[in-house]
Amino acid sequence: MTSSIRGTTAPPPSGADSAPPDAVLDKSLTASRALLGVIARSLAPVMDAVTLPQFRVLVVLSNSGPLRVGELALQLGANQSSFSRFADRMIAGGLISRSSSTENRREVIIALTRKGADVYAEVTRARRTELSAILGRLSAAEQDTVLAGLEAFARAAGEPRADEALFLGI
Repeated sequence: MTSSIRGTTAPPPSGADSAPPDAVLDKSLTASRALLGVIARSLAPVMDAVTLPQFRVLVVLSNSGPLRVGELALQLGANQSSFSRFADRMIAGGLISRSSSTENRREVIIALTRKGADVYAEVTRARRTELSAILGRLSAAEQDTVLAGLEAFARAAGEPRADEALFLGI
């Protein structure tokens, strides 16, 4: 059995030969709903200014800096020509900017604007605040347990491909 992460094939971690017990699945589903609630509440204040797919563009640009339009489309799992039309709406909304590359005038560079960076920062701040409040209700030992569990889960899951996370705005 193998898992696909960013187009590569990785062997499953040791001990992953059998399906987890129903109790583990049930608790994982409950935790995923709780995290989805945190995500939804952090995005709610900006949903009149940005859509979930647009927010994903802000996330990618915030993490990687300005990108060539083709590279950004690739990271988002989008077709470059479709993305160019999508980007036009974000430019009109003041969330991103488009410019010619200084190295190659035929290359188009997409970057965050101050407004786009502010939207990203607002959502991130809201998530951090809520996660801090939630984790603050746990003892130090429970926080250590959560940390270990999330690290193990992230290792097993791998980072989602951009096109898998696009509609969630993460």
